[in-house]
Amino acid sequence: MGLQGSCHCGRTRFEVDTVPASLTRCTCSSCSKRGALWAYYTPESFRLLTPAGDVATYRWQTQTVKLNFCANCGCATFNESPDWSGGEPDFDNPKIAVNARLFDDFDLDALPVEVIDGRNLW
Repeated sequence: MGLQGSCHCGRTRFEVDTVPASLTRCTCSSCSKRGALWAYYTPESFRLLTPAGDVATYRWQTQTVKLNFCANCGCATFNESPDWSGGEPDFDNPKIAVNARLFDDFDLDALPVEVIDGRNLW
């Protein structure tokens, strides 16, 4: 079962193939200020349904992560990054982190949330 989601104004829309098994809350300065809960997918499982020109991108520090947001309303929508699960960036296995708060008609409280101490890790 897939899910669809959108930013506040609806200009940036997307869909994913499956319901996430869990969510991630990162405490780094960017994620905490954006207020996102992240669900991770492979690029093949994520589809942007609106023109890429409606998406703005911010990069910080190492420039390896694309922090995407709606160019109109500013909602944090999705990030593009290498897989960091091994502690180092794996550029051969990119990940898409979708802001699960933007999923349509989805109960976020039904999923466990893992907290990553990004404030002290990077």
